[in-house]
Amino acid sequence: QVQLVESGGGLVQAGDSLRLSCAASGRTSNRIAMGWFRQAPGKKREMVAAIGWSGQSTTYTDSVKGRFTISRDNDKNTMYLQMNSLKPEDTAVYYCAAKAGLYGALTVATTYDYWGQGTQVTVSS
Repeated sequence: QVQLVESGGGLVQAGDSLRLSCAASGRTSNRIAMGWFRQAPGKKREMVAAIGWSGQSTTYTDSVKGRFTISRDNDKNTMYLQMNSLKPEDTAVYYCAAKAGLYGALTVATTYDYWGQGTQVTVSS
């Protein structure tokens, strides 16, 4: 079992930055592929960024490329999402996800076994 706890969401203005964190705990919390997903009201959950278990492979959805950076610190069992130049369309609940095992960056939500409770990010114009 892996437990995930997100933090760092909030209300910001367009152009501002936020950093989300996802702390993982459990027996295999340092050997997990991880990802960030988001869901806006009335929309489907979408992948934002994903990172492999070692941190060497990453992938992003096109709309955040060049603005968001995913990273992880396996010594702290924590994943991060640095979000710069935020736009109102980034407003959503952001979820952390994990899949136990030595996987690369996984882009499909149904692939993941564990999910956090979500953190709200609101970007005002």
